[in-house]
Amino acid sequence: MKAIQVTEFGGPEVLELVEIDEPVAPEGALLIDVEASGVNFADTHQAENSYLAPAELPLVPGGEVIGKTQDGRRMVALVSGGGYAEKAVAWPQAAWEVPESVSASAALSIVLQGATAWHLLKTSAKLEAGESVVVHAAGGGVGTIAVQLARRWGAGRVIATASTEEKRAQALELGADIAIDSRVHTAEEMNQRIREANEGKKVDVILDMVGGPTTDGSTKALAPFGRHVVYGMAGRVPPKDVSVGMLMGTSRAVIGFWLVHCMTRPGMMDAAMTDLIELVDSGELRTIDGGSFPLAGARAAHEAIRGRGTTGKLILVP
Repeated sequence: MKAIQVTEFGGPEVLELVEIDEPVAPEGALLIDVEASGVNFADTHQAENSYLAPAELPLVPGGEVIGKTQDGRRMVALVSGGGYAEKAVAWPQAAWEVPESVSASAALSIVLQGATAWHLLKTSAKLEAGESVVVHAAGGGVGTIAVQLARRWGAGRVIATASTEEKRAQALELGADIAIDSRVHTAEEMNQRIREANEGKKVDVILDMVGGPTTDGSTKALAPFGRHVVYGMAGRVPPKDVSVGMLMGTSRAVIGFWLVHCMTRPGMMDAAMTDLIELVDSGELRTIDGGSFPLAGARAAHEAIRGRGTTGKLILVP
């Protein structure tokens, strides 16, 4: 079968289209004929071996696929690698049946990014009605869904940040009350922009996958009993260490989140996916189709997502 393989770590240039043996599904696992594969920012970290979980060579990237099982069911699944290929192996506890009325792009938007947004707000931040929410990178796959869920679940004020006018306009369409420019050079710039967007007040919840001065400034903008949930470092610049004494003295919380830990408790993923599939199928949740690339275009897809010029969900179509 055709697949994208990485034999040395690096940037988009290390993604090679090759012919490899089809995977063999262990007993109890599902072999999926891939209709489409999702592209995530985490894939770019995996290709350069800077992800939370160390990678081993050679590897076929890709953590999510949609396609037909051998018995004809259309399933969207999280996979432990191997998604950038014509066939992939998934386990039943990490796969969910999807009606034909839900597009491949929409299904792939919710299985990792949508489930992340769902748990960021509900499980980690424990959002309460009336609270203010900042969604950084609001033009991305997680951000576009988080803006909508925050509004749906009763946030008092939703503040989106994004790097382009187009992304900010889209965030407003999706339900944000205000959208601000995310491009800053210092922590104080970000602190000031967030507080100005919240009418001078500090904020209750921040969802953050950026790093660097964005993360540093966001913590400063957090109100007492506020929760700053960090789930990525797209800027590839680490934030400053957080002082436990500062957290105690200000009654703030900085919370780390990695969806992998939800996957070890299948009930957590089932709750999110059941809700998200129903919302997308009914039209109550809008996913953003960020465009598709052929499998051979994986390099271009990674260049696009690393350049932060994309909006919504990118997919590869074998």
